[in-house]
Amino acid sequence: MFSRIWTKKSTDSYLESVKRIKAAIDEADAIVIGAGAGLSTAAGFIYSGKRFEKYFGDFIKKYRIPDMYSGGFYPFESLEEYWAYWSRYIYINRYLDTANDTYQNLHNLVEGKQVQVLSTNVDHCFQKAGFDKERLFCTQGDYGLFQCSVPCHQAVYGNEDCVRKMMEAQGYRLEEGGIPYIQEGAVLKMKVPEELIPRCPVCGRAMTMNLRSDNTFVEDEEWHSSAKRYQDFLNKHQKEQILFLELGVGYNTPGIIKYPFWRMTAENQKAMYVCINHGEAYAPKEIADRSICINADIRDVLCQLENRQ
Repeated sequence: MFSRIWTKKSTDSYLESVKRIKAAIDEADAIVIGAGAGLSTAAGFIYSGKRFEKYFGDFIKKYRIPDMYSGGFYPFESLEEYWAYWSRYIYINRYLDTANDTYQNLHNLVEGKQVQVLSTNVDHCFQKAGFDKERLFCTQGDYGLFQCSVPCHQAVYGNEDCVRKMMEAQGYRLEEGGIPYIQEGAVLKMKVPEELIPRCPVCGRAMTMNLRSDNTFVEDEEWHSSAKRYQDFLNKHQKEQILFLELGVGYNTPGIIKYPFWRMTAENQKAMYVCINHGEAYAPKEIADRSICINADIRDVLCQLENRQ
């Protein structure tokens, strides 16, 4: 339904666009936040560079893995090594806090408004920042959950205790605040004991992360409840002045957030579409007159919006 020619909203000055977004938030009857990987990147959850090297230097040296995400698909020699890698991956991206206040600023910005969140992120950052769990639909899963790899049944299991034990078995000490610490001169192990490998409590097969990557992804009862709450929210506010606030959503899975936001904005003449994304802030010309796009760092924009309250 949309033109192939997109409009990049760059006519307004940066500060003028920030001012318009703040007004749109204040005036909205309801706000739907669509969050992609770029939001967590702005919060400091970076999967390459120094952060990757700090926690995976031994795996980089042995396998020449280029970044954390790629390593998640590496065919490791054993389950003991696979879970050594993944326990570190889960721990630093799910149980450590973000490096800055990006999510908290977002929470403060929309506090007191009718808000619903649709997120493809799996790092639990919205919950940590104080967003009500009842207002979240994390459609792609959660690093903090395991599921049967088959799966033989539709259930998920919290993994914090298991992940902590695997971290400690590799030689990490988990200090106050959760920061992993290695004693000077100590050498990390790249394997976990066989008895720590998570197994399905029903069929005994290996567990895996509850992350959507293929048709084995488990959508448990809570997932379906969250999906229903999200749809109910849309239905309730579909004729009102609704703001679709898209943060850090790229084009890996545009059919989950971006395209539906464009469609719903087009269908409701009272709706407004806002896109904040460094390098990918666009809107189709069909809704350009009701769109505000800022090609900038999300953290910087949220800080500016906070300062304008």
